[in-house]
Amino acid sequence: MSLHNGRPHLAIPGPSVMPDSVLAAMMRPAPNIYEGDLVDMTATIVADLKRVARTEAGCAIYICNGHGLWEAALANVVTPGNSVLVPATGRFGHGWAETARRIGADVHLIEFGKQSPVDPERVAEALRADKDHRIKAVLAVHVDTSTGIRSDIPALRRVLDETGHPALLMADCIASLGCDRVEMDAWGVDVLLAASQKGLMTPPGIGFLWVSDKAQAERVNSVSAYWDWAPRIAPQGYYQHFCGTAPTHHLFALRAALDLLMEEGMEHVWARHETLARAVWAACEAWGQAGPLTVNAPVGARSNAVTALRLGGALADSLRKWTAEEAGLTLGIGLGMAEPGDPDFGGFFRIGHMGHLNAHMILGTLGVIEAGLQACDIPHGEGGVAAAARICAGR
Repeated sequence: MSLHNGRPHLAIPGPSVMPDSVLAAMMRPAPNIYEGDLVDMTATIVADLKRVARTEAGCAIYICNGHGLWEAALANVVTPGNSVLVPATGRFGHGWAETARRIGADVHLIEFGKQSPVDPERVAEALRADKDHRIKAVLAVHVDTSTGIRSDIPALRRVLDETGHPALLMADCIASLGCDRVEMDAWGVDVLLAASQKGLMTPPGIGFLWVSDKAQAERVNSVSAYWDWAPRIAPQGYYQHFCGTAPTHHLFALRAALDLLMEEGMEHVWARHETLARAVWAACEAWGQAGPLTVNAPVGARSNAVTALRLGGALADSLRKWTAEEAGLTLGIGLGMAEPGDPDFGGFFRIGHMGHLNAHMILGTLGVIEAGLQACDIPHGEGGVAAAARICAGR
């Protein structure tokens, strides 16, 4: 006998749970891709994407995942031999750096490890040392999904301004948009990246760049036709939005997801995610009082979208196996926290708490984890779910 029969719950840090209205929006025939309702709807999508990112910047839509967005952002302004500065707090900072290397950029990487946010003063030191202003862009991951670390993007704009450095500020907000507060214009971001499958509650496959006037002015002539953001931002014909056929059913899904975000209001969306994240942390801290469980990110640098956790040894793999097979809950793997052969390779896991979530979904997730800790004989403190319930109750 197993308790996993019934509706499963996906608690990985993306793809996130898709609302019923998003799923239903895709159940329709193929539309006319040249004129009519699809064209009109896309205009409303672009307008609402700007509202979500809090910006007036131009918006380019790509049929790609986050790795494609890294390349799109770079291809428009970086040519072989240009320098970029990458402050890394986990696997995804390193991934963006590697993408830059593959297109021929000279990458200056500042390593902050896996348990610390970006230190703006170390970035300032690197900018001051760049006397000839060879650094074309600073590539910063707002929330690194592997570590759950959230860094201070406005502080990076401050040090760029204080040092008088002209580099573009690019922010990967793939994990954070729609979950953590993101305000492109107020933060002084030049290029902001996000994808469909996390806070935007849409299937994976489309991504977005919001591009400031400064960044648009620095576009290089050598950018390939597909990655070129200029026709996507200001298309002369509808097909130029996507360099070809539109991702029609992704757009229907995205329209439905944006309707939910606009109805709730971004301030309320952010407040909901903050409360649910605090509930997760309260439970984890209670469990860690008498056992090995620790939250990876320090207080003050934790994302409201994802929490990375350490149990050590192979305990996390045992827990994830039990929650999936016995209770229908899928937890995220410990991505990039240890390498194969490391004794702790199976000792990390992640809880995604992004997008279409409410209190009963989070409390159910935490209740299953607490049951799994018991079933797997993993030492832990008592009262984790009760601590989370107090947060949800406003106590």
